[in-house]
Amino acid sequence: MTSVPTPIPSRTQFVLDAIKHRILTGQLTPGQALVETELAAQYGVSKTPVREALKTLAGTGLVVMSQYKGVTVRMVDADMAREVYDVRLLLEPEALRRAVLREASLDAARDALTRADAATDTAERSLANREFHRALYLPCGNPLLGRMLDEVRDQAALVSAVAWATDPSWEREAAEHREILRLALDGDADGAASALHAHIASFVRRAFPSDTEPHPAEGHQ
Repeated sequence: MTSVPTPIPSRTQFVLDAIKHRILTGQLTPGQALVETELAAQYGVSKTPVREALKTLAGTGLVVMSQYKGVTVRMVDADMAREVYDVRLLLEPEALRRAVLREASLDAARDALTRADAATDTAERSLANREFHRALYLPCGNPLLGRMLDEVRDQAALVSAVAWATDPSWEREAAEHREILRLALDGDADGAASALHAHIASFVRRAFPSDTEPHPAEGHQ
């Protein structure tokens, strides 16, 4: 008998979405404490949905629950960033290559790119950026591959938020996005995958330069 996932109660989902949005747009910063009573007061709910939301966020890697420090926004360092981006480098270009070979619709990616270009603040731009990348890999034809990339999606966005706070590089990335989409729409599966790989690799190298030997993920250039 197949088990059916238990739906998240609406109040918990509301709190979950609100906290996640604040983390991924830099309003809540890495290392910042998340106090249940304060969050419950801010969102007009009891502590229960806040507690459940924080547990879910811990499961996705956005917050850390400690017996001594309580709940804090996850810290971002070079090792964490490279681990997350290593997974993306291994999976995301191949997912896009398959989507192009399947001649899947990339309308959602085009729409996300338009929203990103029209964004008036970092929050809008960050959310549109996430949607653009997801729209490239989701139609790959392998739902498990899509879910695996979804699992690191929030952590990748946290890395981006931290990097953008110190070195806004959106214009460069937007140009790279346009080139990736152009190649994909032209049906150049290998070219699009290669451009996406270079895009992801160059971002993490710029944001978290290594003083030692190149990380394995960086050896695919």
